[in-house]
Amino acid sequence: MDWNRGVLQKGMEGYLDWECCLTKEEFKPNECPFIAQDENELYATHKRSIIEKCLECPGFRNDLNRLKAADPLAATLIQHLSDEFLHLREQLQSVSGFLNSRNREIQFLNEIGNVLQTSLELDEILSVAMTAITAGKGFGMNRAFLLLTDKERNILKGYIGVGPRSYQEAWQIWDDICRSDFSLKDMAKDFYDTKLSSEKVKFRDILEQLIVPLNDQEHFINRAFVQGRPTLVEDAFNNKNVDPAFTCAIGADNFLVLPLVSKNRRIGVIIADNFFTHKPITTQDMESMETLAFPVAYAIERAALHERLQEELVKLTEANNKLQEQQRLILKMEKMALVGKITSSIAHSIRNPLMIIGGFARSLQKSLAEEDPKRGHIESIVRETKQLEEVLSEVLGYADALHPTIDLWDINQLIINVSREYQNKLEKIGITCPLELQPDLPMVFIDYKQLAYCIRKIIGTTIEAMTEGGELRIRTFLDADCIALELRDTSNKVTLATDDFMATPEFTTQGQISTLGISLCKMILEKYSQSFQAEKSPEGGMKYTIRLSLHKEE
Repeated sequence: MDWNRGVLQKGMEGYLDWECCLTKEEFKPNECPFIAQDENELYATHKRSIIEKCLECPGFRNDLNRLKAADPLAATLIQHLSDEFLHLREQLQSVSGFLNSRNREIQFLNEIGNVLQTSLELDEILSVAMTAITAGKGFGMNRAFLLLTDKERNILKGYIGVGPRSYQEAWQIWDDICRSDFSLKDMAKDFYDTKLSSEKVKFRDILEQLIVPLNDQEHFINRAFVQGRPTLVEDAFNNKNVDPAFTCAIGADNFLVLPLVSKNRRIGVIIADNFFTHKPITTQDMESMETLAFPVAYAIERAALHERLQEELVKLTEANNKLQEQQRLILKMEKMALVGKITSSIAHSIRNPLMIIGGFARSLQKSLAEEDPKRGHIESIVRETKQLEEVLSEVLGYADALHPTIDLWDINQLIINVSREYQNKLEKIGITCPLELQPDLPMVFIDYKQLAYCIRKIIGTTIEAMTEGGELRIRTFLDADCIALELRDTSNKVTLATDDFMATPEFTTQGQISTLGISLCKMILEKYSQSFQAEKSPEGGMKYTIRLSLHKEE
């Protein structure tokens, strides 16, 4: 280039006054009007200044036109070379810009892909995807709406919308983005943490209208699924192939439909538009967003499967816990059944001889005179025989109570019937039995025979403890979703130490009070009542509480 400059200077010197400074040996700062102040380094490199500035300089073009008169061949040659050089430089800049754009896009997709591949939460995945579509550092669309597949109803329905609702909000969002230096990942995280819920609420009116039947094959959304690629909808308000209700809901005349498909399964669809800027959606935009469709669809499907797996895991855990509880109950029932069989067998074996002994003793009692010294021994035999017969009746009653029969009964009427049975005995030993029964209680599913047996055992246990009289208060009341039956006595004796004492029926005593009947009651009631508690009352004595469900238990 220096040689050419010397030739031009020598060959044309004297009859061509050069306007362009390319023929000068040296440049001075601010001498060339086309070299900006921040480009002063071009003054030191003459070759760079010619390549970057001189070939587009109007002075160079004027010099070239005047050169045609002096040397047409040289002028033509220089003209062709400079035009070709500028054309090649323009192509190079275009390719460089394209490569830079693709490089940014690859980095952008890689950043999105890393999040999509590692996240298992649906909302987090959607935050990344929707931010990528609407952020200026992403695809830069103004708004985006996501519709997800509802397999049970066989429809696509609006799930989330992202973007501004007004021009004022749009400018505010863009201003906030310009002032912040967040990366796409940071923007997605910020959206997930602070804006996800509010965006769902903000676009709720639009999302509720975005419903597409999947069996409507003529709907433009379903046609986009069939094509399997992004579809640009233009002039939607006048397009007869576009659902007018859908267009009115979105309010945009031009928008992009991006189907999300994973292994031929329709996951959802993303609707994106430039509602505020009205910037045209180009083919390159569609191609770029198409690369996002599959990883988003796959990530959404994976998150949905993970969520379903977690739900099934919770159900299986609960089922396993119930199964273990049932196994413990079955084992307990088997033990109780064995106890029932043994006690029933023993009771039947003892009953016949006992009845004979009792019969003979009563016959002898009637035949003996009052002053006969043997009469006291006979009365003792009769008394003990009667007590043994009561124990046998209790044992046989327990054996019969292993399998309840549930039906609707009036709990208040049951209490009245059972209390009448003990009325005379209670009055005889000085025990009052007030009934506080809430009227108009609903019917409950109970086994009348079993519950009556349990109440009898509680009353019988209370009578044994209250040898000096007192009060046995029985009341019923509605408690949330169950009916509570409460029996409270004023005995000074401790009938039961703890609830653990009722765990299994044992022929033991606490304070000379038999607890076999109470433990049997617990075994019976736990099969169909909500709960049965026996505890010390703060006022003294014992309090028994039975809670019966208003609904029939399976």
